[in-house]
Amino acid sequence: MELRALGRTGVKVSCLCLGAMMFGEWGNPDHEDGVRIIHRALDAGINFVDTADVYSRGESEEIVGKALAGGRRDRVVLATKVHGTMGEDPNQFGNSRRWIIREVEDSLRRLRTDWIDLYQIHRPEPGTDIEETLGALSDLVHAGKVRYIGSSTFPASMLVEAQWAAERRNLERFACEQPPYSILARGIEADVLPTCQRYGVGVIPWSPLAGGWLTGRYRAGAELPSSLRAQRVPGRFDMSLPANQRKLELVTQLADLADEAGISLIQLALAFVLRHPAVTAAIIGPRTLEHLESQLGAADVTLSIEVLDRIDALVAPGTNVNAADAGWENPSLAPAARRR
Repeated sequence: MELRALGRTGVKVSCLCLGAMMFGEWGNPDHEDGVRIIHRALDAGINFVDTADVYSRGESEEIVGKALAGGRRDRVVLATKVHGTMGEDPNQFGNSRRWIIREVEDSLRRLRTDWIDLYQIHRPEPGTDIEETLGALSDLVHAGKVRYIGSSTFPASMLVEAQWAAERRNLERFACEQPPYSILARGIEADVLPTCQRYGVGVIPWSPLAGGWLTGRYRAGAELPSSLRAQRVPGRFDMSLPANQRKLELVTQLADLADEAGISLIQLALAFVLRHPAVTAAIIGPRTLEHLESQLGAADVTLSIEVLDRIDALVAPGTNVNAADAGWENPSLAPAARRR
């Protein structure tokens, strides 16, 4: 499998990253099955695994830890994230020094490792000073518990602010950004991806299959599948919304395009994300071994300019078909922030 540079870190990672969100209660509760999927991914050449503390409240990290035990840890670039709510205490959440320093210890324990290769801030938190967050993360790097730090779903302005704060205060800087990116959610092409290129930040997009929309499961006129993800983020799947109806139309057209190109819709979607020069690795999130097998082949697919132009004609560059797919709602646009 192709290896790519993770930003300017000097680390080489596979162009497909195994995302572990679906391991545990949120997806597949069978721990041994999760271990088998991870081992198959490693055998296929994937050396990059991404999880988060909040995925099934730590259960995903536990499964990843089991899978990497017994000598596999050293050859894996292991990433996890902090930010999401992990308990009833209001301080068991967020990007504060207090929480980051505490929560990294729980992640290390669940992952059965002494260090995390890439520790990411899962979402922005405007109420916490970015220097507070970077200071805590820098201390973890200096302590040897974390190798590199990154962000996830940060807007371009906050990425720039973080880079400037790191330079001004001589702190560790974000080496990687993990944004949402797919054929149906191209908003980051307008500013996030160019910003990452400008600062030498690696990019590992989540949801390249648009939360399942680009797997072939969603088709106009067919019974819609049920999923736990749809329950967690209903705005992305509510079929009464015109934007989601438009998605159904686009999926049909994209499936036809994939057939003409002689590849699957899944391969079309993943190859599209991998084709952008800013992208380091696309995060795949299989729930079953069959899901994994259907996605591995995308690493060998290169889309022609003609196919890319036809995708552009269906979904304009730099646009999201459904605004809910952006992954983060700017609090500055909430009524409380706009009204006096």
